Amino acid sequence: MGEVVKRTAYLDGWHLEHSYAQLPEIFHERWAPVPVREPRMVVFNRPLAKSLGLDAEVLDRQESTALFTGNQLPDGAEPLAQAYAGHQYGYFTRLGDGRAILLGEQITPNGERFDIQLKGSGPTPFSRGGDGRAALGPMLREYIISEAMHALGIPTTRSLAVVTTGEMVFRPERLPGAVLTRVAKSHIRVGTFEWAAVRGDKDALRALADHTFRRHYPELANAETPYLASLEAVIERQAALVAKWLLVGFIHGVMNTDNMALSGETIDYGPCAFIDAYDPATVFSSIDRHGRYAYGNQPDIAQWNLARLAEALLPLLHPDKKQAVELANEALYGFAATFKRHWLAGMRAKLGLFTDETDDTALIESLLEWMRQQSADFTNTFRALSAEKLTDDEPLADPDFHAWQARWRARLGRQPQSLGAAVELMRAHNPAFIPRNHKVEEALEAATERGDLHVMQRLLTVLAEPYENEHDHPEYSAPPAPSERVYQTFCGT
Repeated sequence: MGEVVKRTAYLDGWHLEHSYAQLPEIFHERWAPVPVREPRMVVFNRPLAKSLGLDAEVLDRQESTALFTGNQLPDGAEPLAQAYAGHQYGYFTRLGDGRAILLGEQITPNGERFDIQLKGSGPTPFSRGGDGRAALGPMLREYIISEAMHALGIPTTRSLAVVTTGEMVFRPERLPGAVLTRVAKSHIRVGTFEWAAVRGDKDALRALADHTFRRHYPELANAETPYLASLEAVIERQAALVAKWLLVGFIHGVMNTDNMALSGETIDYGPCAFIDAYDPATVFSSIDRHGRYAYGNQPDIAQWNLARLAEALLPLLHPDKKQAVELANEALYGFAATFKRHWLAGMRAKLGLFTDETDDTALIESLLEWMRQQSADFTNTFRALSAEKLTDDEPLADPDFHAWQARWRARLGRQPQSLGAAVELMRAHNPAFIPRNHKVEEALEAATERGDLHVMQRLLTVLAEPYENEHDHPEYSAPPAPSERVYQTFCGT
């Protein structure tokens, strides 16, 4: 077991339970975080702390910072590293928490359960030769993007705090080290089920399935075929999640099966980014050399990942393997239609459409194709439509756009709702502000190179209200100049 650390004498509102720790030992290893030299708070999420039932006033003090590195443990913590596998870029690998420790599950005042995890807390039995540490830049990146996703209304893990360690890490350059405290409905992944399946332990697989589906899909406990019903529910939730990603131009960047959470939350903000100019083939991740996880590929990859989950669940779906495969395939075949339903509903809202018409898909795809040909900014095109005008940098005289606009206005005129109601619907679904890559990089550079957190705090303030169209922040809504464009993002490991 890792080095033993002191428990804090503070209560601070912690109410930790440990349901995951009750699973068979193949799913975890009891392991303590490795203390750091000099913990210093960089950013603390007070609203999130309060929603968790924590005492934000006490925790947002320097003397409490040790709690967010593992130098001290909150009352009731039972730290462990989780075991899981995963398909990374299509290849199966045995993984596990190589630089993360689960402290426990915080029970909120209203009875909700959230994992509290330290990321960058030192080596574990699953580190595979790594140092188990994290650099400040990637941890701040996760904080910024995950909080932006939350404000956009997209299910996501969240960030409670980022703390520097007073130590350097090597990636390969020397960088300031940091620990992020991540909050999640759980960290159970498709790869967790793959871990049980590859070991051939049906009892452990059943225990994991029972725990996971009881935790995230309790309404299905009395279903006639609960494992199949739960698989279908996971498929539904993942289809809805990926549709939400596409509707705001988000690219996850590393959709390995160990980064697909059974809770339906976005997890692991490594080389993620938001598109500026619309192109479905857009890739930012430096390690995605063949575009496997490109913006437009994300629905297909989600279905591929879900197929790996279905394979792992086969022993529980039916005692006859052939029938189990048929049930799994039937559930998976429904993914495409489910995704399209969620995506189409979201796109209709982005265009102010309350009703359904058969030709809506063609109308939407015509706009997207025009945007691709013109390299139009994804976010600002929809924002401009919400304001019934196009921004100055759009080709107003373009006949293809005017032809599309005439079709769109005719479509709006065929629904009973007023134009004003349509505009309100659009403004509620078309963000004015997203974490544009060049602004994120600007904030990270200021924080890591100069110790200036003001740039990040200003960005976070704007991103906290992404749909506030009345706010005018051109420095945060304008596309990047050619010299500001970000062409690659990095995993941070």
